[in-house]
Amino acid sequence: MTTQKYKTGKIRERNSENILSAAEQEFVLHGFKGTSMQAIADRAGVPKANIHYYFKNKANLYRALVENILTTWNEVLADMSPDSDPAEILELFIRTKVQLAYTHPNASKIFAMEIIQGAPYLKDYISVNMRHWVKEKVAVIQSWIDQGKMRAVDPTHLIFLVWSSTQHYADFETQVLEVTNKRKYEEDDIKRVSDFLVDMILTGCGLKR
Repeated sequence: MTTQKYKTGKIRERNSENILSAAEQEFVLHGFKGTSMQAIADRAGVPKANIHYYFKNKANLYRALVENILTTWNEVLADMSPDSDPAEILELFIRTKVQLAYTHPNASKIFAMEIIQGAPYLKDYISVNMRHWVKEKVAVIQSWIDQGKMRAVDPTHLIFLVWSSTQHYADFETQVLEVTNKRKYEEDDIKRVSDFLVDMILTGCGLKR
């Protein structure tokens, strides 16, 4: 690869990330229907034509954004295998998801809104890609159970539990902050919540940290 091609690739990647970041902020504020490509362009500080260069239309941009969110969530389990230590993998999964809930709450909120509305733009992705991902991870968890590494729990609902308990702190951020009398999350909140969920979920699975 030549230096020029390398630089061009980096510029494209940076521009795309800038657009996705602006789109995330607009979609979480106004939803899919209430967001315009012009508003995203204004927030990103680029001409609207630039957005169409990277993303054909609003639906294409929205789908790319949500798929990027799911990839970020799921890649933490990329190396999960039957030989892995279930306590180590589950703890990593929980802590990473809590961290993302605190650092990227908008991502979780956008996904939650999409699901609540019946997944009008992602139903095919969920029924194919996400279903396949869950099936793979369920098979590994079941192998841990069969090996006697952990209690015989329902692997699918274990994944649902991790998703729901960790994303709660993003999706219901306002409720959590009001109940705990805080204006915003603090660094020690991340550790306290992570420790609590790791202890509860691992204990339920017959595992120790």
